Amino acid sequence: MCTTDTRSKVWTCTSSVIIATAVCRPFGIVPEPKNVRINSVNLNSTLQWDPPTFHKENITYTVESISSLYNRNLCKNIVITECDFSSLSVYGNYTLRVRAESENEESDWVNTIFKPLDDTIIGPPDVKVKSESGSLHVDFTGPVVVQGSDKWPLKKYYGSWAYRVLYWKKSNSEEVVTTDTKYNSEILSGLDPWTIYCLQVQAVIPEWNKTGELSEKFCDRTTDNGVTPVWITVTVLLVSMLVVLVSVPACFFTSSYIYRQTRYVFCPTYSFPQHLKEFLSKPSYSSQFLSPHLSEEDHSFDKLTVISEESENCSNETSNTKEQLQDSQEEISIVEKVSAFEKGPSSVLYQI
Repeated sequence: MCTTDTRSKVWTCTSSVIIATAVCRPFGIVPEPKNVRINSVNLNSTLQWDPPTFHKENITYTVESISSLYNRNLCKNIVITECDFSSLSVYGNYTLRVRAESENEESDWVNTIFKPLDDTIIGPPDVKVKSESGSLHVDFTGPVVVQGSDKWPLKKYYGSWAYRVLYWKKSNSEEVVTTDTKYNSEILSGLDPWTIYCLQVQAVIPEWNKTGELSEKFCDRTTDNGVTPVWITVTVLLVSMLVVLVSVPACFFTSSYIYRQTRYVFCPTYSFPQHLKEFLSKPSYSSQFLSPHLSEEDHSFDKLTVISEESENCSNETSNTKEQLQDSQEEISIVEKVSAFEKGPSSVLYQI
């Protein structure tokens, strides 16, 4: 027990209090946060940690950033175990630190280094796939940086940017083909028709030696590539030749038959003999037939013989017989015409 009787006892008491205070202080310090880590995707960054094992309640946390230009309190007296620091400039190097606090006590700082453009993770792009003409048309956009209501393409922060397309047959996922492009679309050609292909796309930044996360897997079936097989070409050619060989003669004979029938109806082969046409065309005879006041005594007429053109090709004996028969028929016909003329000119014209 400490007394004030002597100076030695006072010194001994004071020394004991100092030693006791120094020994007891570590047992009252707040433990440090555990598992401090950075989660940064597309430059959207948060500092996360696990709470310390501590028997007291009402623990708060403070987060600071330290750079070559200034120190900044990012989060102060927060109760959650994460702090968003996306507002920091992407062109800088930072030391982020966090500590736990309880009443008037606090833990030591826990530090971590962060370089936004180096450490952020490039997220997967948005992909659209369309199958057309035996090829796969792939369109991709993003990823983007979201800060509040504003959005910017992530590639504007890097000097170079490309997309890498990985595709394979669904039935054989071990043979993966890759192709890089600087554009926002790519046409995968030379694929097998009517085959299901799967693909994924990721961003690639060659200058920073960074590759982004792969997109989700898309699978689609190719269609006909538009190239006609040889056997189909040969078959079509043979069928076409057969159709031509059959249709051309058929059209020729059909046209010839129609022509003959038309000519037979409108232009018959038989015609009046020339001397009969001349006889009927003379006005002296036609006036006699047409005159209604001819006297009954004037009935003179000549013998008219009509010879067919076909009879000239027959033999002499047959020709003579037919001529005699035809003469008798013509005489009878002329007599009938004269008798009809006596009755009236209209009946003559009717018989002619």
